Amino acid sequence: MQTTYKTRPRPDRQSHPMSTRFDTKIAVLLREDLEPWQRLNVTAFLVSGLGTELPELIGEPYADADEVPYLPMFRQPVLVFQGPKEVLRSAHTRTLTRSLPRAVFTSDLFTTGHDEANRAAVRAVPTTDLDLVGLAVHGPKNAVDKILKGARMHP
Repeated sequence: MQTTYKTRPRPDRQSHPMSTRFDTKIAVLLREDLEPWQRLNVTAFLVSGLGTELPELIGEPYADADEVPYLPMFRQPVLVFQGPKEVLRSAHTRTLTRSLPRAVFTSDLFTTGHDEANRAAVRAVPTTDLDLVGLAVHGPKNAVDKILKGARMHP
């Protein structure tokens, strides 16, 4: 039997290295009005919080063919989303109600110069008044998807 399709048969998903399905999701949600350098900075800071609090997310160390060692990284992809301030606030509220591991980055942190000042800046503001520019969350895929309702993938 001849087919009219010009596509190759789909490879076995189990044999492809990117076919691993994870029951959980690591997601970063950024406020859409950030400058490019801010997006990168906020993402880096946010995921560092998840990695230190949830060591099971970290894979094994790397080494190249010359046996030069490299640090381990997350064992699963980090998905980056964006949305307006309102979507970020709603996602934060949903994260809190589900008690999922989370990290926040507020606009005040762009003006601080070190870790102690960062923590003081967040501590000085009530939860409902935080001027969020970024949120990282880890949890079951369906819960994280619900938290991110209204956000879209970062381009």
